[in-house]
Amino acid sequence: MRIRAFGGRLGGVVKRPRVYAALALPLAIPLFLAAMRQPESFRATTAAILHPELRYSELFAPPQNDLPQHSLILTIEKNDTLDRLLIAGGLSPAESAVIAREAGKEIDLRRLKPGNLIRFHYDDDRVVDAVQIRLSGWGEIGAVRTANGFDVKPQAATIREVDGTVSATIDHSLYEALRQAGETPQLGQQLIEVFQWDIDFFALQRGDSFTAVVTRRYAGNELLGYGPVKAARFEHKGQTFEAFRHETAGGTSGYYAASGTPLRKQFLKAPLKFTRVTSGFTKRRFHPVLKYFRPHYGVDYGAPVGTPVMTTADGVVVEARFKPAEGNYVRIRHTSKTDTCYLHLSKFAKGLKKGSKVQQGDVIGYVGSTGLSTGPHLDYRIWQDGKWIDPLKLKSITPDPLGGKSLAQFRADVARLEPQLSTANQDVAAKPVQRRALF
Repeated sequence: MRIRAFGGRLGGVVKRPRVYAALALPLAIPLFLAAMRQPESFRATTAAILHPELRYSELFAPPQNDLPQHSLILTIEKNDTLDRLLIAGGLSPAESAVIAREAGKEIDLRRLKPGNLIRFHYDDDRVVDAVQIRLSGWGEIGAVRTANGFDVKPQAATIREVDGTVSATIDHSLYEALRQAGETPQLGQQLIEVFQWDIDFFALQRGDSFTAVVTRRYAGNELLGYGPVKAARFEHKGQTFEAFRHETAGGTSGYYAASGTPLRKQFLKAPLKFTRVTSGFTKRRFHPVLKYFRPHYGVDYGAPVGTPVMTTADGVVVEARFKPAEGNYVRIRHTSKTDTCYLHLSKFAKGLKKGSKVQQGDVIGYVGSTGLSTGPHLDYRIWQDGKWIDPLKLKSITPDPLGGKSLAQFRADVARLEPQLSTANQDVAAKPVQRRALF
C-alpha cells in the first residue's frame, strides 16, 4: 500500500514493504500523528471530519496547507483486502469487521482494485473517528464513529452521460495526444476501429489531427468510458477522412463517408493493431539469416511475442502448419484470385485448422519468431492473380453504399454532426505543433 499523511508541515508518499506496513503501521500511527498535531487544541466533530471534502485529484500533488488535517491516506495495491487495510489504518479487528460487513451489503468488495483510496481521519486523542473509501467507477463509502460504533453509509456515484467533441493534434502518438486532451486509450482504440480500412495507424505523422463526436460516461466526476463514436474526422498525410455512424432498421451499425459509402472494405489496412513496419515489399533484400540478397514478398510488422494477428478479410483457411522457412504459417483464401499469408507465428489461434472459416478481424494466431527469423515479427503477404503484390498498395473493394430511406436518414444525421467536426477542427488547426521525435 502507498501511504500519504497530512497535517502541519508533513506530507508525502511512502512506499513500504507489505508485511512491514501491515504490522508496524498501527503502532507507528500514534507517534506519527503526535508529530503532526497543531499548537492549538483540536477536537474533531462530525462536521469537521467531513469538511473539507477529500479531493482525490490533489492527492499526488505537492501538499497544500488546506488539505485535511490529522489524516492518513492508503492507496490500495494488489492483493489488499478491506479488512487488512482498515486494521493497518488503526481500527480494531472488531471495528474493521463491522465496516466490511456493512459495506459488503451494498457493494462487491472485489471492487477494491489497485488505485482505490482509503482516508482515515483521527481525533485529538489519535483515535480513528472517520473513514472514507473511494471505489473507482462506483462511488464512496463513508464510516463515522458514533456512540454506538461506526455508522456506515455507502453512496453510489450518479451515472451520467455527456455529449461532446474531442480534438487533438498528434505530436508523439495517438495515445499521447489523447492523454494530453484528458481522454483515455479506450477512445483511441475506437478511432482505430473506425478508420482501420483507410488509415495505417503505424504511419501516423507529426501534425496529423483528429476530431471525434462522442458520448462520455461518468460516475460522479470520474470518466468511465465512451459510447460509440458518432462522427469523426482524421487529417492524415494531407488527406481528410470522415466517418459517420449509421444504424440500420435491423439493428446493425457501421461507419460511412458523408456520401453514404461504407468505410468497411474487403481488406483491413494491416493484420495487427499495435505495431510498426520494419521491412517492406522489395525484389531485393539482404536476408538476415541466409546472408544473401533475395526478394522479400511481404511486409514485416515488428511486435512483441504474443501480439494478436487478425485475418484482414473474410475467407477460408487453406493452410495452418509449420514450414521450415516460414515457421508457423497460415494461408487464407479470400477469393479465387486472392490469398493472404501470415508467417513466423508463435502459435495458432485455438481451434484454427485447414478448412476453418474466418471473418475479417478474427484472431488467427500470435506474433512469434519461428522459422527463418531473427526476432519477433509478422511477415504478411498477399498472393493475387498468380503473383505476390505489395500489401501496402492493395486496392480493396468497397461494399454498396446506402440508399432509399436509409440514405435520407443518414444525410440528416450528417447535417447535424458535421458542423461539430468543422468547428472543433478549426480549434485544433490553430494550436501550434510541438516538434519532437515520433518514436
